[in-house]
Amino acid sequence: MNDAAPRTPIWSQPERGARGPAPAHSRDEIVAAAIAIAAADGLAAVSMRAVAARLNTGAGSLYRYLSSRDDLLDLMADRATAGLRPYPEPDGPWMTTMLAVARAQLRLYRDHPWLLDLLNRPTAIGPESLAWFDHCLRILQPVRVTATAKFEAIAMMIGVVSLFARNEAAAPAPSFAGMDMTAYPHLTALFAAPQPESPVVPRDLFEVTLRSVLSGLLEETALLEETALLEETA
Repeated sequence: MNDAAPRTPIWSQPERGARGPAPAHSRDEIVAAAIAIAAADGLAAVSMRAVAARLNTGAGSLYRYLSSRDDLLDLMADRATAGLRPYPEPDGPWMTTMLAVARAQLRLYRDHPWLLDLLNRPTAIGPESLAWFDHCLRILQPVRVTATAKFEAIAMMIGVVSLFARNEAAAPAPSFAGMDMTAYPHLTALFAAPQPESPVVPRDLFEVTLRSVLSGLLEETALLEETALLEETA
């Protein structure tokens, strides 16, 4: 059981401590320096000492602005999330707009691959992230499902986008060339079978996957919930 007190979100803390000399840097400058380090050398290279060195100051001075490295990571994530603006406007089918939101998020991960390393850590949600979630819920207003179902769909969308972003950054898939496939009859049959010609328009696996996930979680859920309601009132 973890009895540790919850961490106060950095956005609820003052810009700097009340004690000590006049500030030599702003919180924005500190975050910008940290993002520059992450862009060059990865998230693991971001430390209070490394950020302080980039700003030509001592690591201890940064604690006038931040309580911990976790605060710094939260600020970095929220600053990068601002790159999702301007949001796609919901002026058509909700699915089309959500796909546009997902593509913007994929571009964000391409521009800031270090963000992927922040997805699985407990974090305080900042104002930019809250604005993004709020916009997603605005898009999903026409979908008649519970709030829980909508949040599940948004979470799954984030998961799919991050999966595609990670796969783009991963090493090439292994090749089966030159391997003895005798002991693997299904693989042998698959490679031996004549392959159909590639379609003129290549399939967009990103869109196909997201459409399947979102429609399954939202459209099918809406139908099930509507059916359940009708059964209750019958």
